[in-house]
Amino acid sequence: MWAMESGHLLWALLFMQSLWPQLTDGATRVYYLGIRDVQWNYAPKGRNVITNQPLDSDIVASSFLKSDKNRIGGIYKKTIYKEYKDDSYTDEVAQPAWLGFLGPVLQAEVGDVILIHLKNFATRPYTIHPHGVFYEKDSEGSLYPDGSSGPLKADDSVPPGGSHIYNWTIPESHAPTDADPACLTWIYHSHVDAPRDIATGLIGPLITCKRGALDGNSPPQRRDVDHDFFLLFSVVDENLSWHLDENIATYCSDPASVDKEDETFQESNKMHAINGFVFGNLPELNMCAQRRVAWHLFGMGNEVDVHTAFFHGQMLTTRGHHTDVAQIFPATFVTAEMVPWEPGTWLVSCQVNSHFRDGMQALYKVKSCSMAPPVDLLTGKVRQYFIEAHEIQWNYGPMGHDGSTGKNLREPGSISDKFFQKSSSRIGGTYWKVRYEAFQDETFQEKMQLEEDRHLGILGPVIRAEVGDTIQVVFYNRASQPFSIQPHGVFYEKDYEGTVYNDGTFEIYCQAGSHREAGMRAIYNVSQCPGHQATPRQRYQAARIYYIMAEEVEWDYCPDRSWELEWHNQSEKDSYGYIFLNNKDGLLGSRYKKAVFREYTDGTFRIPRPRTGPEEHLGILGPLIKGEVGDILTVVFKNNASRPYSVHAHGVLESTTGWPPAAEPGEVLTYQWNIPERSGPGPNDSACVSWIYYSAVDPIKDMYSGLVGPLTICRKGILEPHGGRSDMDREFALLFLIFDENQSWYLEENVATHGSQDPGSINLQDETFLESNKMHAINGKLYANLRGLTMYQGERVAWYMLGMGQDVDLHTIHFHAESFLYRNGENYRADVVDLFPGTFEVVEMVASNPGTWLMHCHVTDHVHAGMETLFTVFSRTEHLSTITTITKETEKAVTPRDTEEGNVKMLGMQIPIKNVEMLASVLVAIGVTLLLVALALGGMVLYQHRQRKLRRNRRSILDDSFKLLSFKQ
Repeated sequence: MWAMESGHLLWALLFMQSLWPQLTDGATRVYYLGIRDVQWNYAPKGRNVITNQPLDSDIVASSFLKSDKNRIGGIYKKTIYKEYKDDSYTDEVAQPAWLGFLGPVLQAEVGDVILIHLKNFATRPYTIHPHGVFYEKDSEGSLYPDGSSGPLKADDSVPPGGSHIYNWTIPESHAPTDADPACLTWIYHSHVDAPRDIATGLIGPLITCKRGALDGNSPPQRRDVDHDFFLLFSVVDENLSWHLDENIATYCSDPASVDKEDETFQESNKMHAINGFVFGNLPELNMCAQRRVAWHLFGMGNEVDVHTAFFHGQMLTTRGHHTDVAQIFPATFVTAEMVPWEPGTWLVSCQVNSHFRDGMQALYKVKSCSMAPPVDLLTGKVRQYFIEAHEIQWNYGPMGHDGSTGKNLREPGSISDKFFQKSSSRIGGTYWKVRYEAFQDETFQEKMQLEEDRHLGILGPVIRAEVGDTIQVVFYNRASQPFSIQPHGVFYEKDYEGTVYNDGTFEIYCQAGSHREAGMRAIYNVSQCPGHQATPRQRYQAARIYYIMAEEVEWDYCPDRSWELEWHNQSEKDSYGYIFLNNKDGLLGSRYKKAVFREYTDGTFRIPRPRTGPEEHLGILGPLIKGEVGDILTVVFKNNASRPYSVHAHGVLESTTGWPPAAEPGEVLTYQWNIPERSGPGPNDSACVSWIYYSAVDPIKDMYSGLVGPLTICRKGILEPHGGRSDMDREFALLFLIFDENQSWYLEENVATHGSQDPGSINLQDETFLESNKMHAINGKLYANLRGLTMYQGERVAWYMLGMGQDVDLHTIHFHAESFLYRNGENYRADVVDLFPGTFEVVEMVASNPGTWLMHCHVTDHVHAGMETLFTVFSRTEHLSTITTITKETEKAVTPRDTEEGNVKMLGMQIPIKNVEMLASVLVAIGVTLLLVALALGGMVLYQHRQRKLRRNRRSILDDSFKLLSFKQ
């Protein structure tokens, strides 16, 4: 008997829905978009509006906006999307001035169809590619080798003078969830060479809404908010624009003097813009107090595009949380709502210091609009703080030694000595600083001395209050420069804004490798507090054993360059990947000696455990270790490498305190990891959470040498006996990491083996050499060389997304053609995952769109450097007809992970293989029967409708006859 497992009904419904994802029942929304070249001015008002200074008086603003013999200035040729009323492309649809160079806002509801009539009036090929909607291959608008041809490739590149119609739909599989706001923020952009196309100007906003959210006007307006604003925060890199040479020739007074590789020239072309405006030149965003405002915020760009958008004076609500700062990264989309209360002109800016300084600022105006003033609901306490700013000498290392290692901070050759060395040309570790300090009263004589605040270090005192309270801060500036206090997260009037503008023993450390090396770590102690009841001790039962060996291999990051060269249609020397993959001119190429974790069948370490189809995608990663809450994980580790290594895991309770012991070459060690309740999913998490393990003898060099793997912890009862998840059909673990081979233990060996020159003649500090060894990899592979990301239409897929590395390892991972759900208290829909060093995310999807699709990091440099791969969704027909599939694409046997003991899992049921064909026939028969029943019911409804109409006609004839008789009488 087939038994339906609990909790699978929803997934079954989603599975059935995914089989017909393109069906729609809403409106067809038609847009006529033209691609046009324009001259764009980043500062049309000619001044820094925030400080009200002319450009000549503002050194920073003029460095970006004033043209010179070898400076372009603030005006650039760009290419943008424009909207027209019809296919004559003569009558342009006006857009609000604050939209800047963004394309028009595209809007649709669930069930709608979006038809884009795109005509290219520019001088090179472009496209339009969307996020957040459903499309088939002929409407993807993205150029890359995907195996399609003929009409299915026409959308990939619209030539100058050419046109194409794109058909996008918003099915239920792409709808906002119940927890999402009424409308979700997405974007569209050109995707021939996405980084350069976007830098040239081809990007615009798109929103998809729940049914009934939009009214019937043209253009439609949202029913649930009074104002909709769309803001792009981006350091627009005009050096990547297709028009760079033309801009130099047009705006530089001496074009021949321009050195395009000069760093100061390149910096002058990086515009820190909001919608294409800098230094407050964005036309004012006007809104009414006490009216609902929707902010659609998004970012695009490069590694520098980490933005924190701060709205002065008001609060935002996003995903159920109150904040006044929104975090924005490349291809991150934030939908926030605001009900502004305090009228005035307020600043919105990026809080990253250099971005703020370089002009990423704008103003928004809140008007009273004749509304009644807000009622004062503050019924709590008035809490007074007396805070002084005074100058001190601050020592960053007062103990004189490294608290983690015990070594002296001035030890010659140490990382710390670089920061604490004091000499005629070095400051050392002590600096003059200005610090906030709390005092007892307005006399500022007696300091507040609280034991619980000792850990604050250089921070000012903690200001505490409850909802309904009023905070009064008396501020005394005893320093030698003007200062203020500006708060976040509270309500204040303009007078109190504080901003000037024209109107055990454990270690805690930053996971970014260079930050940890440079000292961003501390020790914290956990003690048993008197009178505190200890937590009941976790009982561990099940044991899972893994036999893992560290072994040295030769690893090829890109064994096949055909995809890369076809994608860019360039020669090897002209391709973006040349610097990383070429082993000439003193470079090493794509092959390196590395150390990797590999799994074996038992403790003899003689028979490697083969990586079957579902594990092929792991690439350089070690085996996917799994456990459930209450388990004991035992890792028997043999070090078959040439130097000491270990195995250290995140998220589990290791049997040893501190870092795990290292295994010398040839040694076998056993590590025990307990999985307490706190290691598993919380009440708001998915059924499983992702972690990571790696060698920690030297965590940075060991990981870059290759020793890293995925770890997944699940709720009790989720894992089946063979290790697969009972609630999923596929599981994929992906590490997005820039492997810095310059920090590998094997660098010198790789130079000797793979360098084309005498090792002694290679400069290991040369910038080109250093850059060439930074491999922008997904599981250790570049340019779509990762294999094994295959699934079937309707399958439930869990993705364990892992981020590690340095501060450049900001990754925003975009899935083409599919959206996913992630849990953060509720289910939310997205198609981009944000990853940072030491962050691990789990997202889940029901595969719905057959085809071979692109997955890539959306950070500009990472796209060109090869951090992209393909995943394939096979159609449901292929799923039913082939259980053990030999695909022509891979020419390898792929055994579905849910085939167990002669059974196949379908819709949460274990079905004998011999019965699959019978089940398929039954399902087809049921489908035909339901279709016949639907037709019969439809016929009955039509028959009854006609009978009622006939009866009405008869009554009408009789009535007319009686009237005629009466008239005759």
